[in-house]
Amino acid sequence: MDEIDIVLEVDGEEIPVNDFVKNILSGMIRGSVETLRGVGEEWKTINIKLKR
Repeated sequence: MDEIDIVLEVDGEEIPVNDFVKNILSGMIRGSVETLRGVGEEWKTINIKLKR
């Protein structure tokens, strides 16, 4: 698996994440997104924004 850079921001403040959390987040996101129709295998960037 390629190394993935993850930046987590909450209300505009960057939250540091360790390698364990990066691996969990990247696995969940990659696994979900890569199964979607229209997403190529050679994607470069995925942006997800959550609001409540």
